[in-house]
Amino acid sequence: MKESKRNKLLNFIKKKGIVRAKEAEALGYPRVYLTRLLRQGFLQHPAHGLYSMADMEWTFDFQLAVTAALIPNGVIALLSALQYYQLGVEHSPKIWVAVRQKARVTKNTDLPLKIVYFSGKAFEDGIEIRNIKGVAVKIYNPAKTIADCFKFRNKIGLDTALEALRECRKRKLCTMDELWHYAKICRVSAVIRPYLESLQ
Repeated sequence: MKESKRNKLLNFIKKKGIVRAKEAEALGYPRVYLTRLLRQGFLQHPAHGLYSMADMEWTFDFQLAVTAALIPNGVIALLSALQYYQLGVEHSPKIWVAVRQKARVTKNTDLPLKIVYFSGKAFEDGIEIRNIKGVAVKIYNPAKTIADCFKFRNKIGLDTALEALRECRKRKLCTMDELWHYAKICRVSAVIRPYLESLQ
């Protein structure tokens, strides 16, 4: 590979953050170029078919971006969404991502993924798209995340859900109407009702 071509490819990857091998191939760079740059120490290979600059640190945001690139139809959820919005102090070592019921998810990654399966409106509603490290990351909004936390309270703990609810209301990240809306969708309105009423 000529140095000028190598530099163009590296500049593209640096600007993009995370690149799929197919994207590089579409620009005229065969996969062997990426493999060569990986061996030479210019790139890292965070997940199957994905490449980034070798000096890109494995921060929380970087893991979210890699997860979104690896599972484009997934949505960052529950504890990972709480961490993104800085709601509460519960930080999970895993990246929680929601996918449709019966969806197939790649296992070919070193990412510490926690997959949860949603269906219907519980999967479709409340999705926002944030640009993180150059990747369009789908993530549930704060109100939907709170409702999900109450739905999965046996997995993440009721205290975590309550702390997130109080912090969310304190910082005015959502309205009571939004919380009621998603509580109904997640079928936890009866569970969350007394806690919402205590905040009014």
